[in-house]
Parts: sequence; structure tokens; C-alpha cells
Amino acid sequence: MTSHTEAVEQVCATVQTAYERGTPLEIVGSGSRRHWGREPIGEPLVLASYRGIVAYEPSEYVITVRAGTPIADIEAAVAAHGQTLAAELPRGAGPSTIGGAVALGLTGPSRPYAGSLRDAILGARIVTGTGQLLRFGGQVLKNVAGFDVSRLMVGAYGTLGVLMEVSLRLHPQPEESAVCVLACDWATARSRLLGWTGRLPLTGACYYEGRLHVRLGGRAAAIGRAVQEIGGETGSADTFFALRDLRLDALGVPPAALWRLLVPPAAPLDPPASVVDWGGAQRFWATQEPAGVVHALAARLGGQAVRLAGADRQEDVWAAPAPATMALYGRVKAVLDPRHILNRGRLSARW
Repeated sequence: MTSHTEAVEQVCATVQTAYERGTPLEIVGSGSRRHWGREPIGEPLVLASYRGIVAYEPSEYVITVRAGTPIADIEAAVAAHGQTLAAELPRGAGPSTIGGAVALGLTGPSRPYAGSLRDAILGARIVTGTGQLLRFGGQVLKNVAGFDVSRLMVGAYGTLGVLMEVSLRLHPQPEESAVCVLACDWATARSRLLGWTGRLPLTGACYYEGRLHVRLGGRAAAIGRAVQEIGGETGSADTFFALRDLRLDALGVPPAALWRLLVPPAAPLDPPASVVDWGGAQRFWATQEPAGVVHALAARLGGQAVRLAGADRQEDVWAAPAPATMALYGRVKAVLDPRHILNRGRLSARW
């Protein structure tokens, strides 16, 4: 049986050979979220077997795990000590891994109230596009030029390095949770959320089909008071699990031609979104409008759009980033993956 040390050495050797030959590699975990983003080019580099907990000290509220570790395994390990991951991580179909979650960089409904996945990353161990093994974060290396390199891995879709290990912040599990549902229009929902945020123990808030769903988590006494103040009907946590995993069909949203818009929470609800999350900042829209129209709309609202499903994966998944953003990314890419062999094509035709 190959040891974990040997597995890392094999990955380094594989990437180094690919670098020398200029051969692209597709980084693959369990494959549960392989359909998100653009279609990458390259030979599969499978990391699903590189799994397990490297270090966990409950009193420190930090856990270090290998990239192929299923999220469910991590949650089970920390739940035994009354803890949970600081960030709420989406799942795909099958045993979604922590490496895939970091690559996509998505955070579930708790994002406005508990922080993002990027906030929860404390350090990482990666293999660069030249086959070099590096560790970033507070444990060994000071990050270069002011960049927290471990957090740059979040949302990079594997284009900046092969993630081998990651250290994550943990939180105590809430004593109790509840979901309240109120029938109202969006203006009323938005106004009430503004009054509750920061004062009540909110862990999620979404709006669809004329109903506001509010999720609460914390001490039992605080939850009881919040439920009494909010009122409405008792809802189901399944709504937020579906939202977390982007299973929007479970909320009545057609699975085809689905877009995710990230906009200021106060932006007008125009056109009407299929589902509104994050108190208004994240909106899901099922539409047959051309990609250019959707991107232009998101820009007009002060945000951006991402295609989640429908049409060709190579076509207009993202709008073109600002030149300054691309220039900065290009400089980082030139250092970490100079021959563009890692997940080539996943973010753009250029990379």
C-alpha cells in the first residue's frame, strides 16, 4: 500500500514530468462537481485516495486534512467533539471532497452570517505547476509579497496549484436550530432581514415563491426568543440543504439554463429572480436569455453572473474579468503554474 508520503512524491513527480513536457493535467477528486465551470483539458490527476485527517486538536478549533477527504468525514469527526466547520460547504452528487470545495470556493447560505470558505482557510500544502511542494499559511512559510497564498487557492478551480492538504477553522455546534417561514413580498422581506441581522442568531435567509425562509442557530434560549419575534410557520432545514448544494430543482427551479448572480443586497429585484439567498446578495435565475444579456444585467446591478447549468460549458460561463484582475492573476499564475498545465481551460480559454 502506498504511504501518504509516497503519494505526495508521486504527485510531485507526475506534475514535474507534465511541466517538462508541457502536458496539461486535469485535477480530479471524487468528480462530484466536475461539471461546474468550463471543461478542462488534460490527463486526469486523481486525488480521491489521498484522504484522511492529518492533525486535529479540538481545543484549538483547527483541523488539517488531506485534499481527497470527503466533507462528510470531516463533519463527522468534528461533530464528535461538538464542533462544525466554520464555513458551510456545498456538495455535489456523491462523496464531495474538501479539495473540490476549496477549488470551487462556494459557501452555502450561512455566508453573510458566519463568513466565507476563504475566511476559514488557515493554511495549505500545494504542489505547484512545476512539481514543487510548498506549504503556506501561519505554520511554516510567511506568504510572499503580501498575498495569503493558501486563500488564493479558494475559487481558483485548481489552476494555481494541486491542493494536497488544507487547515480549516472550526466553530462550536449550535445548541439548537430552527427555520421560520413568512409569506410576504420581497420589499417586506428585505426590510425585516435588515432589522434582524446582527441582532438575531441568523444562519441563513432565502426568498422564493413569495415566502421568506429564515434559519436560526445558537443557544436554545436565544433561538426560542428569535422564533417568537419572527413568527410565521415552522419551516424545514431541507430548504437550506438544497440551497447549499445548488439543488435548485428541489425549490421548483428548472435545472436547465440556470444562472447565479452576485449583486449588492439592496439591488432591485429586476428581473425577478427564481430564488434569492444571502439576504439579497446571491440570486439564482432560470432563464433562456443569451449569456451576454445576463452578464450585462448583472453588471448593471453592480455585480457579476456565473452560469451554473445549460448550454455549452465553453461558452460565456463567466463574464470577462476586469483587466487589472486578469493582470494580477496572470502574475500569480506565472509563478505557480508558468506553463499553464493545471486544469487548463477551466477558468478561461487562455488558462
